[in-house]
Amino acid sequence: MFTYANNGITVASILDQRKELKGEIFPVKIRVTFKRVRKYYATGKKMSIDDWDNLPETRSRNKISIRDDIQYSFEKVKDAVIKLEREGGFSLAALNSYLGKNASDTLNQAFQLKIENLRGNEQINSHEYYSYTLKSIEKFAGKNIGFDSVTPDWLRKFEKHLLQEGKSYTTVGMRCRAIRAVMNIAKEAHIVKESQYPFGRGKYEIPTGQGRKLALTLQQIKQLVNYSDGSEAIEHARDMWFFSYLCNGINFADMLTLKRSNIKNGEISFMRAKTRTTAKVKKGISAIVTTEMEAIMTRWGNKDKSPDSYIFNFLKGDESPARIKARTRDVISNCNRRLRKIGKAIGIEGLSTYSARHSFATVLKRSGSNIAYISESLGHNDLKTTENYLASFEKEERVKNASFLTNFGD
Repeated sequence: MFTYANNGITVASILDQRKELKGEIFPVKIRVTFKRVRKYYATGKKMSIDDWDNLPETRSRNKISIRDDIQYSFEKVKDAVIKLEREGGFSLAALNSYLGKNASDTLNQAFQLKIENLRGNEQINSHEYYSYTLKSIEKFAGKNIGFDSVTPDWLRKFEKHLLQEGKSYTTVGMRCRAIRAVMNIAKEAHIVKESQYPFGRGKYEIPTGQGRKLALTLQQIKQLVNYSDGSEAIEHARDMWFFSYLCNGINFADMLTLKRSNIKNGEISFMRAKTRTTAKVKKGISAIVTTEMEAIMTRWGNKDKSPDSYIFNFLKGDESPARIKARTRDVISNCNRRLRKIGKAIGIEGLSTYSARHSFATVLKRSGSNIAYISESLGHNDLKTTENYLASFEKEERVKNASFLTNFGD
């Protein structure tokens, strides 16, 4: 229907009948041919043979809109070809790179491509995050989900499906943000048109979970750091929690990879692994090394004090990213098991490694610290993220404040 040819390069919109979809429907693609080799780029459209044959002369509004979308995809590929021709560097590999390597027929394939890229970049956490999301959407809708199927209504049904499985709104938000990220890539590659994009005001808005309030009060922290049953394993878990709390709520994944070189002029400076490869602004975090932290490093730290040695000897230094991830999981799992035992003994529910981070932020909030300072200390890029970490004030505080409302001074 739409064609372009120059210097041995042909670009054409075609109905790809090599693979039939459900109901005698085929995907519409943009085919580029060069030196007898063909490359196909998805348009996100699919139709029957009859509809395709009638598309050039159609008067149907809906079909005209589809034809315009196909032409839009065609023009984008054609423009890329012309640009590379003019620069004297055309090849199918160069074209694929220029278009962002994001040509996919389905949402599933786009996820697979994203997952493969993350694996290649050794972004283990993000790789797992997208892998879990793909499993969720395939359980919900199968393994051949067209981009045009992902509508606001589809997303609302997916949300309902996850809630019925017992997932929290926090999990729903995480899954939908991964879908949005993949849809954004498809939109940038002109596979998904703006009018098809399902996210945003008036369309589907991703829910925000309130999050669990896991912060401890200062009195509870005092109980925790003073607790001992005589077991070295219990004391080790207790001290690792306390170190995390004192070190700006550092998560255990970052704490395990701290090195002596991170300590300078009485401060530990580091960058969160979680945002190192994703954040546009790379924020370093600095925490004062307190006497309590010094004592923990002396008791449990690595005896090797050279700059490249880890502060704590959970890792040897020759592990792959996947092995570091596995080791971190083991350490957190063991520590959480012992923290639950401590919590049961002193009456603190939900005690875990993660509660150290919440406690750091909330104790500062209760002491009157500026939220902007807390946000910077946590390494967040916006205040909203920080606010989600801040737990509610104790019930006693609310009761005290409520009494002020009727303190008429009689």
